[in-house]
Amino acid sequence: MKTETSAKIAEYIKKNKQATAKELVDYLEISRQALFRQLSKLLKNNQIYKVGAPPKVFYFTQEGGAKKNETELEFDEASKKLIEENFLIITPAGERKEGVEGFIFWCQKTKQPIQKTSREYVKTLEKYNIFKKHGLIDGMAKINSTFPRVYLDNLFYCDFYSIERFGKTKFGQLLLYAKQSQSKALMKELITTIKPKVDYVIKKYGIDGVGFIPPTVKREVQFMKELEKNLHQNVRKVSLVKLKTEITVPQKTLHKLEDRIENARKTIIVNEASSYEHILLIDDAVGSGATLNETAAQIKNKGICRGKIIGLSITGSFKGFDVISEV
Repeated sequence: MKTETSAKIAEYIKKNKQATAKELVDYLEISRQALFRQLSKLLKNNQIYKVGAPPKVFYFTQEGGAKKNETELEFDEASKKLIEENFLIITPAGERKEGVEGFIFWCQKTKQPIQKTSREYVKTLEKYNIFKKHGLIDGMAKINSTFPRVYLDNLFYCDFYSIERFGKTKFGQLLLYAKQSQSKALMKELITTIKPKVDYVIKKYGIDGVGFIPPTVKREVQFMKELEKNLHQNVRKVSLVKLKTEITVPQKTLHKLEDRIENARKTIIVNEASSYEHILLIDDAVGSGATLNETAAQIKNKGICRGKIIGLSITGSFKGFDVISEV
């Protein structure tokens, strides 16, 4: 009985522990186009995975292989849509797995039943989606419960950073790895996704000044600078300066609320004398909310904003004083 080409590929990779496209073309004596059709099928069925980027890509077999009855599970359309739109993981090897295919991969890796877990994932998403209106989460209840005095008039998140059991959200994953890898492609993807939300807030509140919270950790490619550069807003920029100190202490390393307040108060300066009607402050992640609240306090004390100060963060914590230490 003739062995299928895909089976030969899987056998070769398993026997040799790994393989490149060139090795497989030479072994099978087929064209690269034919090979990549078969590789695509094996990748889709979760029988193999790849590591690297052209021109150095290696293929490996999945431990135990894919279980046909699991990868071909039927999801109802509503659940499938939610999972496709929201699920994303980045593996320890830097592979991107998303949507239904990524969810199945994650379930198999964590040894969880796919159908039962998918129902629980959808239920968890629906629980948190209740907090969203116009694609934004109102964070004022959280910040009001954290600080004795709040200087922000409104606070919004584009999404939560993480949710229980399932970990980082899609925005959480993109933000973390965009910053850590300094990937302009991931940054652009995230910025493109959040731009309509920023536009909505600017229009709704009549924003005429936007301030971008400056980064603390030195990186060659700064996400907040890319965000500022790519939003293309015809709105004046409010000058915010991060002071250089002898020893740099990032907010994310501080676990006490009073320490975060002191850090924000003494290291971020509103270097602005112009007058504004309504100001929007943008940050990448809100843990305690100290940075945005202290910056808003400076703006109000300087008397440069006649109306509201709105805070907008790409991700935020759900409740209480939660520290987002990764980003």
